[in-house]
Amino acid sequence: MRIFGETLRALLSHWRQHPVQFFSVLTGLWLATSLLTGVQALNSQARDSYARASQLIGGEPQASLSAPGGGTFPQQWFIDLRRAGWPVSPVLQGRVTLKGREEQRLQLMGIEPVSLPAGAAVAGQALAIEQVVDFFSPPGTTWISSQTLQALGLREGERPQNLAGVALPPLHVQVDMAPGVLLVDIGFAQRILGLPEQLSRLLLPKDFTASLPGAFKGQLQLKRAGEENNLARLTESFHLNLEALGVLSFVVGLFIVHAAIGLALEQRRGLLRTLRACGVSARMLIACLAVELGGLALIGGVAGVVSGYLLAGMLLPDVAASLRGLYGAEVAGQLSLSPLWWFSGIGLSLIGALLAGANSLLRAARLPLLALADPQAWHQAHARWLRRQGWVAAMAGVIGLLALIFGDSLISGFVLMAALLIGAALALPVVLSSLLGFVSQHSRSVLGQWFVADCRQQLPALSLALMALLLAMAANIGAGSMTAGFRQTFSDWLEQRLTAELYLNPQNPAQARELHSWLNQQPQLAAVLPTWQVSIQLQGWPTDLSGVIDHPTYRQHWPLLEALGDNPWERLAKDDAVMLSEQLARRLRVQLGDHLTLPTPTGPWSPRIVGIYADYGNPKGHILVNINHLLRGWPQLTPNRFNLRIEPVSIPAFVTALQARFSLDDSRIVDQARLKGWSTQVFERTFAATAALNSLTLCVAGVALFISLLTQSQSRLGQLAPLWALGVTRRHLMLLNLGQTWLLALLTLVLALPLGIALAWCLDTVINVQAFGWRLPLRLFPLQLLQLMGLALVATLLASAWPLYRLYRTQPADLLRTFAHED
Repeated sequence: MRIFGETLRALLSHWRQHPVQFFSVLTGLWLATSLLTGVQALNSQARDSYARASQLIGGEPQASLSAPGGGTFPQQWFIDLRRAGWPVSPVLQGRVTLKGREEQRLQLMGIEPVSLPAGAAVAGQALAIEQVVDFFSPPGTTWISSQTLQALGLREGERPQNLAGVALPPLHVQVDMAPGVLLVDIGFAQRILGLPEQLSRLLLPKDFTASLPGAFKGQLQLKRAGEENNLARLTESFHLNLEALGVLSFVVGLFIVHAAIGLALEQRRGLLRTLRACGVSARMLIACLAVELGGLALIGGVAGVVSGYLLAGMLLPDVAASLRGLYGAEVAGQLSLSPLWWFSGIGLSLIGALLAGANSLLRAARLPLLALADPQAWHQAHARWLRRQGWVAAMAGVIGLLALIFGDSLISGFVLMAALLIGAALALPVVLSSLLGFVSQHSRSVLGQWFVADCRQQLPALSLALMALLLAMAANIGAGSMTAGFRQTFSDWLEQRLTAELYLNPQNPAQARELHSWLNQQPQLAAVLPTWQVSIQLQGWPTDLSGVIDHPTYRQHWPLLEALGDNPWERLAKDDAVMLSEQLARRLRVQLGDHLTLPTPTGPWSPRIVGIYADYGNPKGHILVNINHLLRGWPQLTPNRFNLRIEPVSIPAFVTALQARFSLDDSRIVDQARLKGWSTQVFERTFAATAALNSLTLCVAGVALFISLLTQSQSRLGQLAPLWALGVTRRHLMLLNLGQTWLLALLTLVLALPLGIALAWCLDTVINVQAFGWRLPLRLFPLQLLQLMGLALVATLLASAWPLYRLYRTQPADLLRTFAHED
C-alpha cells in the first residue's frame, strides 16, 4: 500500500504542474455527463407522468365503453346498463380554463367512486369510506398534484373558478396524482364543464367479457383492456430521438477526456520510466492510473449531474409543451427525480472515463520499458493505431450499409446513423493524414513543406478534437436541414389543409344535430363541411376513421402523395373506397389498390385504398371515407366538427350569433389564423430542445478544440524554436500556427458537409419513416450551411486565440531553453 500511495502521489503531481489538462479532463466529463443526464431527466420525468396518468383510475388497463365519435352521451345509458347487470362506472372528461390563468388549460376528470370496479385504486390508493363521502358531499374535493398546484400559484383549500364563474371544490393535494389533471366527483364535473347529465365513457372491470346489449350497438363501442391510447408507446419515438442527441453529446464530450488523458500520458512518459525503473510493476502502475482516472470521473460526474438537472429544468417547459401539443400528454412542469437517477449519472461518468482512458492505459501497458523514454515510440504506436482505426472505420461503413439494406426498424435506423458517424469520425485522421501527405509531396518551398509536415505532426494531438468538431458540425447540418425542411414542408401543408375560416366543435351529439341543421340555413356561409369521426384499432394501433361529404374543397386543398387513377376523389365518393394517411399505410404495409379490412358494429368492411396523403404531426393513424359509407357501419354517428367557409369580414357577427344561439365557449370556436398559429407554435417548441442540444454539442466541440490547442501549446515550442533560431519572427510563427489550425479545421468542415447531408438524408428518409411514419423530402439550404461554416470557423478562431497569444508573448529565453538538453 505504501508503494501504491507513493506512486499515486507522483502521478497526481502532474496535474499540479499542468492545471489546464486537469481542467480539460474535468470539463469533458462534466459536459458529457451533463448533457446525457439532462436528457435522461427529461425522459424520466415524462415517463413518470405517463405512468401516473395510466394509473389514475384502476392502476392497470381497463375496458371501457365510449361513443364512436369520441363525444359525450346521455347519463341515462349508464343507468340502463347498470339495471341490465353491467358493472359500469361513469367518467366525464373535459378541458377547463381557470379565471386569470388562460394559459393553464387543465384536464378535469369526474368519477363516481361508489361504482368503481372492485379493487380499483384512485391516484395510486384505495379510497376509504371517508374519502368517498368527501368526494360527493358539498362542497366536495378536487384532487390535484403538488406540481400543478404550484404551477397555478394556488394554495391547498382554495376554490378557483372557471371562465363561466363556476367554482371548483376545494383543492386537495394527492401525492400520486397525474400532472395537469383535476379529479372531482362526476356531479361537480358536469356542473363545471356545463355538461349536465352527460358522460364521456363507462369503465368496466379488466376481465369483463360480455357482449354489448343490442340496444346500444352502434351507439357505444367497447374497448378492451389495453386498447386505450398508450402515451408511452405513442411518444416512444420522441424520447428516442432525444436520447440519441444525448448520447451524441456524451460521445463528443468524451473526446475531450480522451485527448487530455492521452496527452497527459505522453507527457508523463519520463515519469513512467522512472517509476518502472524504481521497481513499480506495470500492474501497479496501471492500477494507480485507473484510480486517478476514477477520482477525476467522480468529481466531473457530480458536477455533470448537478448541471444536467439544471439543464433539464430549463428545457422541460418546451418538452412538456411539445408532448402536450403533439400527443395530448401532460407532463409535470417541475423535475421530481429519484435517487437512482443521481447515482446513475455518476455511474455514467465513471463508465465514460473508463472508455475515454482505456486506450491510453492499454498503450502504456503494452509499450516496452525503454520505449517509454523514446518520443518516437508514441508516434510509432499512433501510426499503427491509425492503420487499425482505418480498418475499424471501414467495418463501420459495412455495418451501416447492411443496416440500410436489410434493416426495417427504428433501431436499425439508429445503427445506420451510429455507423455513419463513427465510421466518418474514425476515418477523419486517416483522410487528413493522406491529404496532407499528398500536399507535402507537391510543395516546393522549404517553409511550405515544414508547414504541411508540422500539420501532420499535430494530428495525433488534435485528431480527437477535430473528430468532435466533425461530429458536431455534421449533427448541426443534419438536424438543421431536417428541421428547416420540415418547417417549410409543414407550413406548405398547413396552407393547403387549413382552408376553412372557422372550425366548430360541438359539445355533444344533440348539439351536433342542432348545429348541423342551423348552419345549413345561414346565408353568410359559403360552405358547411361537417366531419364525422369514429375511433378504431388497426393491428393494435389507434386510428381515427373520418367521414366527409363530397365537396370541391377537398379536391382543391387536400394534397395526395399517391393516388389510384385520375379521379381518386370521385372513387372515394361513389365507390367502396378509402384514403389513408402515410404513416398508417406504412405501419400496415399496404399500398394503393389493396383492400383494407375495417371493424364495424355490423361486421368487417373491406374497402379499396385509392389514395395516400400526408398527415404530419398526428401520432394516430387516419382514414378518410365518404360519409355515406361511414354511416352504414355507424348509423347513429353525429358530426364532431364543422369546417365553415365564410368571408373574414362576416366572422365577428356570425360568431356572436352562434354563441348567443348555442352558448359555445371560445375553445370550441377556432378561426384559421389561431389554429395555424397554435400548430406553428407546437412545431417550434417541439424542436426547441433539439436546437438547444445541437448548439450545446457545437459548443462542446469548440471547447474540445480549445483545450487540445492549449494543452499542446507548451510542447509545440520544440518544433517552433528551430524556425525562430533560423530567423522566423514570433509574429510570423503565430500566423503560421493560425494557418495550420484553420487548414485542419477547414478540411474537417469540408468533410463535414457531405457527412451532414448524408445524416439529413438518414433523418428524413429512414429515422422519420421508422419513428413517425412519414417521409420528408431532402431540402438543402445553402445560406444555412454557410452560416454554420462561418460559425464553426469563428469557434475555431476563438479556440486558437489564447494559445496563439501565449505563443506571441513567448520570451526568447523560453525558446532558447528548448535547446538546453540537445546533444
